[in-house]
Amino acid sequence: MSATNETGADASLVITFLLGDSVFGIDAGDVQEVVKVDQITPVHHAPPYVIGIRNLRGRIVTVIDLGARMEVASLEITPNSRILIVDCSDESVGLLVDCVNDTITTDTKDIAPPPPSLQGARSRYLRGVYRGGGRLVSLIDLKAILNVENEAEARVDESAHA
Repeated sequence: MSATNETGADASLVITFLLGDSVFGIDAGDVQEVVKVDQITPVHHAPPYVIGIRNLRGRIVTVIDLGARMEVASLEITPNSRILIVDCSDESVGLLVDCVNDTITTDTKDIAPPPPSLQGARSRYLRGVYRGGGRLVSLIDLKAILNVENEAEARVDESAHA
């Protein structure tokens, strides 16, 4: 959801949420809806970050523990936990987060690349860090988070070179 504000700068609406004590954000245009956590059915032999599937008004949604996927920490489901429903190759996927904060308008001039000190999943899955309104928000690269096939290929390549 990109727009041009009065200054002519490129801006986008971002939904912010918590994973542990860290603030993250995702483009609001990528989120179909935000739902409360309901009955989740475990899926055997799924990757550790896939906590299961759920029925959402007749659609089967795969639910990913975004904390585990980001290698921050596995999330504990509380009354504040929410699932962000996003679309991945015509399939609905739910991203479990600790709690949804608010929506903010970001300006591209206020987005910096992820710091070089971040390693592993945190840097691989971020498109940048927004600094504005007195806060820092790590912006998630949704395509990278949901790109499971390339991740499996990367693991095979890494093991071949080890």
